[in-house]
Amino acid sequence: MKSRKSLIVVLLLMSVLGSAWAQAPYKHSIGVTAGNLNALSYKTFFGSHLGLQLDLGYKYIYTDGENLSGVHISSLELNPNLMYEGHFTKGLYGFIGGGVSLGYRWNYWGSASMWDYGISYRQDNGKFGVNAIAGLEYKFSIPLTLQLDFRPGYGLLFDDSWDWSYFDWGVNLGIRYTF
Repeated sequence: MKSRKSLIVVLLLMSVLGSAWAQAPYKHSIGVTAGNLNALSYKTFFGSHLGLQLDLGYKYIYTDGENLSGVHISSLELNPNLMYEGHFTKGLYGFIGGGVSLGYRWNYWGSASMWDYGISYRQDNGKFGVNAIAGLEYKFSIPLTLQLDFRPGYGLLFDDSWDWSYFDWGVNLGIRYTF
């Protein structure tokens, strides 16, 4: 009797998830993003509105602040984001959510006069950050989407001797094939 109840629950869950898939703009997409994060991008939906986007790529930031002016930061990072996506008009969707960024960073710094003499400093470290994500996505009638997003966040660079936190942000344009 207990196994029948379990089977009924599993069948109900599968039917609910199956109907939710039908309401999503697409099931999966793969493509690229360009902007502050240049990456390979994959996006999938778990229901009618809940999606997961994974971006793996290269990011570059030049700091020009009071504390660390002139630091060049490059990173290879993975940026998974969980997001809620809603439908506005035919083909246009808006989304909001959040995620983390994990990666490896390397920094170069030095003043303009130091760069002229070939003097600079390099430091390698790990990176962890949290970010929000918001943007618009347009699903064409062909299997293609175009996405514009903004990702404000907070990053932490670390190694065995120090850590440094900073405002981490990005504006990206993505294009993906849907299937």
